[in-house]
Amino acid sequence: MGEADRTALPEEQIDQWRSYVLRRQAIHPVDVAELEDHLREQIAGLMDAGLDADEAFLVAVKRMGGLDQLSREFAREHSERLWKQLVVEGADGADTPAKARIEAWVAFGLAVAAAVLVKVPALFGIELGADTGFYARNASLLVLPLLCGFFVWKRGFSAPIVRWLALAFASGLTFANVYPLAEGGYTETLTALHLPIALWIGAVGVAYAGRRWNDVNGRMDFIRFSGELFIYYVLIALGGGVLMGFTAMIFSAIGVDIEPFFESWVLPCGAAGALLIASWLVEAKQSVIENMAPVLTRLFTPLFAIVLVVFLGTMLVTGRGVDIQREVLIAFDLLLVLVLALVLYSVSARDPLARPGFFDVLQVALVIVALAADAVALWAIGARIGEFGLTPNRVAALGENVILLVNLGWTAVLYLRFLRGSGSFSAIERWQTGYVPVYAAWAAMVVVVFPPLFGYI
Repeated sequence: MGEADRTALPEEQIDQWRSYVLRRQAIHPVDVAELEDHLREQIAGLMDAGLDADEAFLVAVKRMGGLDQLSREFAREHSERLWKQLVVEGADGADTPAKARIEAWVAFGLAVAAAVLVKVPALFGIELGADTGFYARNASLLVLPLLCGFFVWKRGFSAPIVRWLALAFASGLTFANVYPLAEGGYTETLTALHLPIALWIGAVGVAYAGRRWNDVNGRMDFIRFSGELFIYYVLIALGGGVLMGFTAMIFSAIGVDIEPFFESWVLPCGAAGALLIASWLVEAKQSVIENMAPVLTRLFTPLFAIVLVVFLGTMLVTGRGVDIQREVLIAFDLLLVLVLALVLYSVSARDPLARPGFFDVLQVALVIVALAADAVALWAIGARIGEFGLTPNRVAALGENVILLVNLGWTAVLYLRFLRGSGSFSAIERWQTGYVPVYAAWAAMVVVVFPPLFGYI
């Protein structure tokens, strides 16, 4: 065995161990990377002491303490591995009930705080119905700092991360309110749409992953969290809608109209508080949603692919181009973002060591038709700019579609390599997670640069 073989860590075995641990509810995904770092340190130390890679891996797994139970289960499922004989009984490392109760009360308290914070501007004469521009620009600033506070409290992050979060929210507050944006204008709408994106990735993402934000696994965990949060939030919203409908019905039976109360209090306060509750549920009940999210992804991936194929086919048959109006641009970009979200979540939920299958072929088909649809949108935007000139909406749409085109294009290349066996699935993961900050940077640029560039119109 050469020197390179003696010093190289057993990456395949480590990947297999990581994938197995991520699929188990006994340990939270956020902690897996730290445990993996510990495992790697153990292996490296043992190899320095003279053990070969396989022997070092066996001993390091045995020394993983609270993961002994997991290791034993892993060994049982992979009985052909020699290190099955080395794992022993261990203690359960699950959180205590007391800690879970404390976390629930903190999340509930922050949800109430978010609901109250939404109504604070009304104390200064800024009403939700009359000052929609203010609320549109500042909605994320009323809720996301509390969500970041929840993660800072739970993770126990250091002062540099807290300072970064404070800077991010202070900057967002400044650029959302200091610029003399025209009420209902292009730049105000773009700020309202892009500021939440910049803060979600640049602040909530950092708060969630902490020092692991620069790591592929850390950003992938945040992608999983975002997808699972969306599902929980929609379920809560649907349940809340049913509850309000029944409440309005029974009160109308006695001649009481409570819809104004719903519009002024229940909807805005409930929407803010639900984000904190949904985030806590994702953290506390992750094993449930991990079973649901991949099923939804597999259901909607072929459906979205069919919709895009029918759209492109209809456009070719009818000879009609894309109508580039603001509402159409937003809807079209949202469709492409949903497609990208399906790809992202499919990547995050997939076992990287599994062989290519039929669903991977569907993923490639979805990416290719999305590329075609994005190219059509870019052509229409370019034609519109050439005919009528630049506007904030058109430039923003052009930049977003170029960013999507690059992301989807290279994703298609990496996926095709993976299907042919000439590339690894981990390359797709690295590309997708490494590209996430690009969206935050573009969103921040739209908020900061576009208003003065286009005269605050």
